[in-house]
Amino acid sequence: MRVNPRKKTRLGRFKFVSVLFSTTLSLFIVGLFGVIVIQAKTLTSIIRENIEIQVFLNKNLDETGIAKIGKTLESKAYVLQKEGSAALTFISKEDAAASFLEDTGEDFSKFLDDNPLRDSYTLAISEEFQTAEQIEEIVEEIQLLDGVFEVTYMADLVESINQNLTKVALVMGGFILILGFTVVMLINNTIKLALFSQRFLIRSMQLVGATRGFIRKPFLSRALGFGILAGLIASALLFGIIEYTKANIDGFAMLQDYDLLYYLFGALVLIGATLSVFSTLQAVNKYLNMSLDELY
Repeated sequence: MRVNPRKKTRLGRFKFVSVLFSTTLSLFIVGLFGVIVIQAKTLTSIIRENIEIQVFLNKNLDETGIAKIGKTLESKAYVLQKEGSAALTFISKEDAAASFLEDTGEDFSKFLDDNPLRDSYTLAISEEFQTAEQIEEIVEEIQLLDGVFEVTYMADLVESINQNLTKVALVMGGFILILGFTVVMLINNTIKLALFSQRFLIRSMQLVGATRGFIRKPFLSRALGFGILAGLIASALLFGIIEYTKANIDGFAMLQDYDLLYYLFGALVLIGATLSVFSTLQAVNKYLNMSLDELY
């Protein structure tokens, strides 16, 4: 009878496909939630850009006085900076009248001799100055400027946005904690199960005098490679999904922040490598410390 030779088991060898698949899947889920968080942050910034303050000017101001107020507002730290310039818009009373006519269809110039509207500036507020208390202070400060007639903003909108964003942040924070714990446990248990078949080989190496460092080294090296590869695969899958979605959904590109995405992909590789090495080290140490009866 022909006897098939038994395949030799090398130290550090464990199931490649199952460990790689589980680790990649775990990192992909983490990365997917990370993408959602990044897009939520971008969407939050877009929403906050709608928090604006309107500054109405006195009617007797000349062009020099109007320009002076504009330069003063541009220099303020609380004015949002977009593409290197302050998010400050001047609306003349003539433009305001034309906009009013377009919106309402009513031409007040037919029954009024003078344009009742005023020249104004509209400015967007930076995110770090968007609490209700800070905006109130900003309004009071602008109100004291020479040539300013009135300063208005939508207080209810500011309060509503801040409350809703706080609730969303708390919910997402809870999901992050649960997801993080689940992923750590999944990767840890997967590697422990994969190393279970190596427990007797570890004991054999101990019996022939191999040091703990010598036994650990091949396992840790392989785990590091698995973790890095899993992180790269998960990052590539996420990038492919993002690009496909961007090409097929209008407006989706506005939510992308590629700098943060690249940081996320780097974090996935680092997390994969760290968790794999840590879980492998924990499992190998466990089997190194077990007695022969416990191994059975």
